[in-house]
Amino acid sequence: MKAIYQFIIVATTVLCFSSCDFLDIVPDENATTKDTYSDKDKAEKYLYSCYGYLPQCNVASGSLDLLTGDEIVTSFEHETFASFPKGNYTASSPVISYWNSFFQGIRQCYMFLNVIDKTPGLDDDLKTDYKAQTNFLIAYYHYMLARCYGSIILVKEEPNIETPVKDYAHRSPYDECVQWICDKLDEAAKNLPATRPQIQYGLATNVAAKAVKAKMLLYAASPLFNEQSPVLYKNMKDPDNGTLLMPTSYDPKKWEKARDAMKEAIDLAEQNGYHLYTKQDRYIGDNNKNQYPAAGYNRCMRLLNIDYQDVNPEVLLAETRSGGWYGIQNKSMPYNDSGSAWNGICPTWAMLNRFYTKNGLPWDEDPEFKDVDKMKVVTIDNDHADEGQVGQKTLVFNLDREPRYYAWVAFQGGYYELQNDPVNPAYTMSNGQKNTSDSRVVCNFLLGGNCSRGTVTQKRPGNYSPGGYLNKKFVSPNTVVAATGGGSREESPFPIIRLADLYLGYAEACVETGDLETAKTYINKVRVRAGIPTVETSWAPVGVTLDQAKLRQIVRQERMAEFYLECQNFWDMRRWMLAEKYFNVKAQGLNIDATTVEELATIKDISFERKFEAPTQYLLPIPIGDINKNPHLVNNPGYTGDHR
Repeated sequence: MKAIYQFIIVATTVLCFSSCDFLDIVPDENATTKDTYSDKDKAEKYLYSCYGYLPQCNVASGSLDLLTGDEIVTSFEHETFASFPKGNYTASSPVISYWNSFFQGIRQCYMFLNVIDKTPGLDDDLKTDYKAQTNFLIAYYHYMLARCYGSIILVKEEPNIETPVKDYAHRSPYDECVQWICDKLDEAAKNLPATRPQIQYGLATNVAAKAVKAKMLLYAASPLFNEQSPVLYKNMKDPDNGTLLMPTSYDPKKWEKARDAMKEAIDLAEQNGYHLYTKQDRYIGDNNKNQYPAAGYNRCMRLLNIDYQDVNPEVLLAETRSGGWYGIQNKSMPYNDSGSAWNGICPTWAMLNRFYTKNGLPWDEDPEFKDVDKMKVVTIDNDHADEGQVGQKTLVFNLDREPRYYAWVAFQGGYYELQNDPVNPAYTMSNGQKNTSDSRVVCNFLLGGNCSRGTVTQKRPGNYSPGGYLNKKFVSPNTVVAATGGGSREESPFPIIRLADLYLGYAEACVETGDLETAKTYINKVRVRAGIPTVETSWAPVGVTLDQAKLRQIVRQERMAEFYLECQNFWDMRRWMLAEKYFNVKAQGLNIDATTVEELATIKDISFERKFEAPTQYLLPIPIGDINKNPHLVNNPGYTGDHR
């Protein structure tokens, strides 16, 4: 038991936040259990090791939910994450599974709670804070398990590894799990601060605890776990006692609980200085020369998640570890053969259509654009100089779009904001010179171009945009791409929950409870910050009544646009029961084998496999090894081992 205990501590320490100095908690091979809490410093490291089981959502290759929805298609289909959009995961091969790792993290948390009072030199305030952080982590690990698996095992105390098989734990009914998680988060929130100094950025706060509680209740109210649960999971029972593990009827009061929890979290956040990021006076580059994105709202949205000089006042819970060399930045930038920019993360055609026009409407419903052929090739004129380089050809679909489109999407003839290396021939700036005075690469997806898959005679088998667009979100405009390797990346904390998430979650719950006016108010907060009109202003010319059904559609589209590439699509499509519609079709994009813009302007299916088996894959599989070890476990329906 002692050996396992020490191994867990050492192993998890290396996973902790890179912004702190995390040393091994157990100092040498002869250490005893007492060494883990023998002084104040070791207790702090022990606490941080409890955070170490958190999955690093911003590491692209192995993240469960970053590149696995329908918003992105990449040329990195050989990496671990790609099994999920392909639907190639089972109980026998779950690929990325939280089942074991999170329960290990929960156990470590309880082990810490059981020894913290024995730590010499640790004052009562620190003990209280450490206990609250640990209780937050216990609840948070359970929350993430419930999001994956529905009904889960509730671990209410430190597990005994010598427990006989006959006494192994059962899965608890889903509603019981939700209530226990929420109660645990409330307990933690009582003793957590609302904010922390920058050196502790990423550690638990009471605002984060209330935000997670609100999201837990939003999931519980959503169709997958409420409206459709009685149909999908009516036979999902404990194999021993027949207890139903998922809700047996629709409960509209769950939306009321979610609404009230969202408002509670919003009020707490706002009372403590959190607010939507609206800064428009930040300049990129030396001596304020490089002022791009030029338009204020474009700049705001570009910097929303990469506010690298100050703590972003909108982010309520953050991942502070670096995405590393193979993170989003390097995988998104126009190709460079120095080995630092791989040109491979591409928003899908479906995702591109979720961004609005400049009028705040879907293209297909905007009276100004709905009858215009999206594929029409036009020349960028002076009226669209902030959207792309004047004189370049592009699709009309790329012009007159909302600011988030230009902040987060790179397209033919448009800009990619980067600090160029002076001798890099692949990154010619918009002024035609190889220097840093402009800091904008003009994107060219035609064969031979800087964003293409290669040349007519030599196409790269990897490191290319599969659909003729590139992602810009989370790529700092201060990034330097060198011709001969090196360069520099500038990263920032990755948002796990931000205030806009609560605003739109609150709006969604208000829609479902019939409070449409409040729903519009909170949708509009996000829209106005994004630089588009309110829903009333946008939809007035269309003549559509903003009733419950229409506002439900609007708030969902707003979430898909606002949280593009923020690990939300994978979960939202599931809880809305839309995954079988959107995840079970091949992604689409432009013709990347084109040598002219006219040839590029063709929508094609991208060859990569896309599969979603409904209803099985709405929940993730418990590994078959755990099913076989525990006679009291039943797997989720449709997976091997779901009946014993």
